[in-house]
Amino acid sequence: MKNIFRKKEKQTAETKSSKTKVKSVGTRKKSVTVLWMVLISSLVFGIYKNFTAIDQHIVHEKEVIETKLVDTSAIESFTKNFVKDYYTWQNNKESIERREEKLSLYLTEELHALNTDTVRADIPTSSSVSDIDIWSVSQENNDDYAVVYSVEQKITEEKNNETIHSTYRILLHQDSTGNLVTTQSPTIWSIPNKSDYEPEQPESNGTVDSDTVQEVTEFLETFFRFYPTATEKELAYYVKDDALPSIEKDYIFSNLINPIIQQDGEWMRVWLTVEYIDEITKVTQISQYNLTLEKEMNWIIVK
Repeated sequence: MKNIFRKKEKQTAETKSSKTKVKSVGTRKKSVTVLWMVLISSLVFGIYKNFTAIDQHIVHEKEVIETKLVDTSAIESFTKNFVKDYYTWQNNKESIERREEKLSLYLTEELHALNTDTVRADIPTSSSVSDIDIWSVSQENNDDYAVVYSVEQKITEEKNNETIHSTYRILLHQDSTGNLVTTQSPTIWSIPNKSDYEPEQPESNGTVDSDTVQEVTEFLETFFRFYPTATEKELAYYVKDDALPSIEKDYIFSNLINPIIQQDGEWMRVWLTVEYIDEITKVTQISQYNLTLEKEMNWIIVK
């Protein structure tokens, strides 16, 4: 009995030892729960956004500036006629009265009344207009224009003559039918003066060797000797795509002045002055060029 008991006890122990121990991970642990909550929340939020999303379009605004060309021919002609009548008179009553009648064709009634005594009946001078220059016509608004002009007058007083130059500005109104009227008296103004601008002068930058400089210079001398009298057919050997026009003038080549030659890739850039003598006027004619040359069978001017 004792042996049987021990045998059973041994078998029971072997059975227990043969079972594999399994460590299970609980699916309800906090970290797993949190991950599931994040996943479900993301899915729900995505579905919500899909149904409630509003289409958004990026709008690129492009500003288009339209240039409106205004024909100022009528304004300039009207101004010149007005200026001629306004600054012309003789020192006698009849001439001055005729001037006032003519001015009524240009001025508003109020302005005409204002200018009635600008030239008095006892004025000792006479005036005639020698030249008129229109310097600018600018649109003040839809129907009003400012005109700046200069007038050259010959003033005579007894036996003395004097030429004067004056600049003024007036305002004109143009109605829907194109008719014009002066709305402002000639007001003392100024004209543009000489600008102090000096363009940057090109210089040789060492990109061309001396042999090429000599070769290009000889080509230019040859070309400009016959250029003034060359026909279009003759120019085709030296000029590409009408880069220079045919002039066919009686000019005698004198010399090239300070040609500047620079390498520009496969091209040669050339700045030069050409001096000619005009056969008819006998004066020296100075022409300045900015040319681009390329080498084919020979040098040719491409622009």
